[in-house]
Amino acid sequence: MPELPEVQTTVNGLQSLINKEITNIELYSIKLRYLIPKKIKKITKNNKILQIYRIGKYIILNLSNNYSIIFHLGMSGRLIISNKNKYKFAKHDHIVFFLNNYKILSFNDQRKFGFVDIVISKEIKKTKYILKLGLDPFDDNFTHKYLLDKIKNSIVPIKQILLNQSIIAGIGNIYANEILFEAKISPFIPGSLLSIAEIRKLINVSKKVLIRAINLKGTSIRNYTTTEGTLGNFQNKFKVYNKENKKILGFRIKRAVQYGRSTYYCPEIQKILSKKL
Repeated sequence: MPELPEVQTTVNGLQSLINKEITNIELYSIKLRYLIPKKIKKITKNNKILQIYRIGKYIILNLSNNYSIIFHLGMSGRLIISNKNKYKFAKHDHIVFFLNNYKILSFNDQRKFGFVDIVISKEIKKTKYILKLGLDPFDDNFTHKYLLDKIKNSIVPIKQILLNQSIIAGIGNIYANEILFEAKISPFIPGSLLSIAEIRKLINVSKKVLIRAINLKGTSIRNYTTTEGTLGNFQNKFKVYNKENKKILGFRIKRAVQYGRSTYYCPEIQKILSKKL
């Protein structure tokens, strides 16, 4: 958390900053998952933001000097846009960008698992943390052939495969639970036992669930808010996540632990019946 829908919602909210100039930067703390480069102040100042987009769970701000700021929200990170005359320093504000439209962009991260980096724009895909990413769920190349090639010999449970960022970039624990339930696929079935039909369904359902969550501005359970400071609403539409012992379609939802993460599922609906085609 935040996962792809929360990151995309943040990217959508940041679009109002395009063509705005960064006039000043304040660094209040550089100790996050990685140290915030001190050179970020010198490199970004007096440059315009030309483009804002997402790669996996990373938020990219391309600048007019051919450098890019990269944000990762970690477990509790937030990017908040404020009016300059209303901004008040908040605990856990680590870096603040002042813009020429009297707006302020602040990066707040209570648990400090996120990070901020500055890189040459054309080198983004060569950075160690982006280089290792798999395909985005909305990439045209994310097809059943791609996924089949990745999992056809895998004994790893499909839920863990969905969480593997080197295979699919952006899906986290909440959405893996929801996707597998909606696709009626057991979270425990090894990737190699999924049929072609199930793989196709998994890809289609993944996109539908993620789009639905983006339309609802993501999930707010603990720290996540939009750039306006408002909550997402997808948590009100959960079908299985965090619903242990509740019933759906007359069947009880159960909870298990896989690789240290909570798995919510309905064994009657998500049966292991797969046979390879």
